[in-house]
Amino acid sequence: MKNRNYPDLSDKVIVVTGGAGVLCSTFVRALAACKAKIAILDLTEAKAQELAFEIQAEGYQAIGIGANVLDKNSLEIAHQKVLQEFGKCDILINGAGGNNPRATTDDEFFNRERFGQEGIKSFFDLDPDGFGFVFGLNFTGTLLPTQVFGKDMIDKPGSSIINISSMNAFTPLTKIPAYSAAKAAVSNFTQWLAVHFAKSGIRVNAIAPGFFSTKQNAALLWNADGTPTERTKKILNNTPMGRFGEPEELLGTLFWLIDNDSSGFVTGVIIPVDGGFSAYSGV
Repeated sequence: MKNRNYPDLSDKVIVVTGGAGVLCSTFVRALAACKAKIAILDLTEAKAQELAFEIQAEGYQAIGIGANVLDKNSLEIAHQKVLQEFGKCDILINGAGGNNPRATTDDEFFNRERFGQEGIKSFFDLDPDGFGFVFGLNFTGTLLPTQVFGKDMIDKPGSSIINISSMNAFTPLTKIPAYSAAKAAVSNFTQWLAVHFAKSGIRVNAIAPGFFSTKQNAALLWNADGTPTERTKKILNNTPMGRFGEPEELLGTLFWLIDNDSSGFVTGVIIPVDGGFSAYSGV
């Protein structure tokens, strides 16, 4: 990781959901280097603990906890573990989320000729349970951790919640209606929470990453032989910088939003980090 001007987060307790994922594991490593106490929550406990051990080996403080962001009881158990090990949460990063093929259409536009063909999934063939799972993972998976850990932050100076939205929240992408709808809800919820907690000392903001290549979206971006899909070509053609983002390129925005000395008057914003995607009309 490149040398950076890391904020001093000594003694801050930071909880990161989805903490063992591609983007959030980058957050976790960087925040640990800021001397924070990091609680890595992930559905796969082994991955969370493995990452925590790696961070501990580097001389920083971290614990890995298995938790399901769709199960409030699971989160309450994780909360008790954080309290016992580190104390009350100062900063919550709601990073858990993702898409699922059950909530994805095969075509960008409704195709009359292919409609009804075996093996072709149109809008009308979307699995309601799959759609609900994706929407819930992204939205309810932000709501529940905030209910559980937000209680720690009330009237606690420097408290901050960072949600992870998406460029889908500004303009929905084709093929992924559940994910797009959920991220729009996350952005709206971020603004609602910011107002709700404005007099309680908790700032609430969101980062909206542009296009990053991760395991979750690999099937949409890359063919089996490793060549870019047509969707990848469209994405890069409509990203003025002409490339995918690197996870480390989210850190500057993350640091700024977390650091109360730098952004103490900032709440209720959703910040794109997208290589110019949101500014480009395609012409």
